Amino acid sequence: MRKLVLSSVFLLTLAVMFTSCRDTKKAEETKDAVEQVVEKAGNEAKEAAEKVEEVAKDAAEKVEEVVEEAVDTAGDAAKDAIDAAGEAVDNAADAAKNKVKEVSGH
Repeated sequence: MRKLVLSSVFLLTLAVMFTSCRDTKKAEETKDAVEQVVEKAGNEAKEAAEKVEEVAKDAAEKVEEVVEEAVDTAGDAAKDAIDAAGEAVDNAADAAKNKVKEVSGH
């Protein structure tokens, strides 16, 4: 009877020992898998952030170009308006001189 109890205890101990080792290995495998997934997600997030940064930089450069073109166009329009106003003043002055000559008879 004693041998039967000791044998049962021995078998139970072996069963518990192998079961606990398997659980540890599975836990380690699960931990490794989770770490790999987290690392991969981190890498993908980093790549996405780099792409967003690149797109934002390109957009900022395009906006800068458009603003420079708008400033140049506005400057050209202002110069044209000044020239046109100058011509209008000259034409008005010439017209006034002609009218004075016409009225005075010279």
